[in-house]
Amino acid sequence: MKCRDHCGACCIAPSIKSPIPGMPNGKPAGVRCVQLDAQNMCKIFGHPERPAFCGGLQPSVEMCGDTREQAIAWLTHLEQITAPALP
Repeated sequence: MKCRDHCGACCIAPSIKSPIPGMPNGKPAGVRCVQLDAQNMCKIFGHPERPAFCGGLQPSVEMCGDTREQAIAWLTHLEQITAPALP
């Protein structure tokens, strides 16, 4: 499956713990990555400085759904159910 153009859900919904150019501490869930341009396209796609987490995300029917909103909802839910428990 190919990514939906101009979606950007995977650059917004999940948290990224590793450094990203412009975000040295990674990014929290629900925060737009600074590398996501105005057209919701990754500015560092295919570059070595792109986090391994990002490269590991592979589009799928389940993850992407039929719309950008469905993709954000699925990724947000996945982030919530995999988050470490608070003490």
